[in-house]
Amino acid sequence: MWNRTPLNNVHTHMHCACVYTLLCLTMAEGHTLMSVDYEIFGKVQGVFFRKYTQAEGKKLGLVGWVQNTDQGTVQGQIQGPTVQVQIMQEWLKTKGSPKSRIDKAKFHNEKVIPKLEHKDFQIVK
Repeated sequence: MWNRTPLNNVHTHMHCACVYTLLCLTMAEGHTLMSVDYEIFGKVQGVFFRKYTQAEGKKLGLVGWVQNTDQGTVQGQIQGPTVQVQIMQEWLKTKGSPKSRIDKAKFHNEKVIPKLEHKDFQIVK
């Protein structure tokens, strides 16, 4: 069915090498712990945003905290393996709680850490 010309074989080997390299990088990143602070803007208070953020963080095996601000935003910190932190950042940018509306997500103070600085994921009142 497939015509396996030398060019096709080269393409297949290159594809496998790229996938292997990407997998190795992802696995290596997965063992590195990172910490990132965040602030989420939009309709994020009074819509269970903190509760859903805590649940998503715990589901991903992350630690940290989340709290409402006087400016109507939600802020916090997440820590854990790089890949899980990146998944959580995407969740904070695009999903949130069902009734929330996320206008903007800011991430700052992103750094590699030697060990986790929190024991679990807390909602700060």
